[in-house]
Amino acid sequence: MILHTIVPEFLVFQTNETEYRKHHTVQCNGVTLLVQQTETNEYEIVRVLSSDPKHYLTYEPGTKLHATSLQFMV
Repeated sequence: MILHTIVPEFLVFQTNETEYRKHHTVQCNGVTLLVQQTETNEYEIVRVLSSDPKHYLTYEPGTKLHATSLQFMV
């Protein structure tokens, strides 16, 4: 995404830094996902990091996954 604006970056992207620290990049069945841990120790998909359209049909944002099916990336 490209955003051309005269508005300062801190006004456009106002999310707190601590919100980004909650996100983890993981692999689930060969698909790279950006997830966030919930209060119930499950992981909720925030974003699918793939260019394959089939992956978007299988993994959609908001879906909860168990940690046993995930492979964490460093």
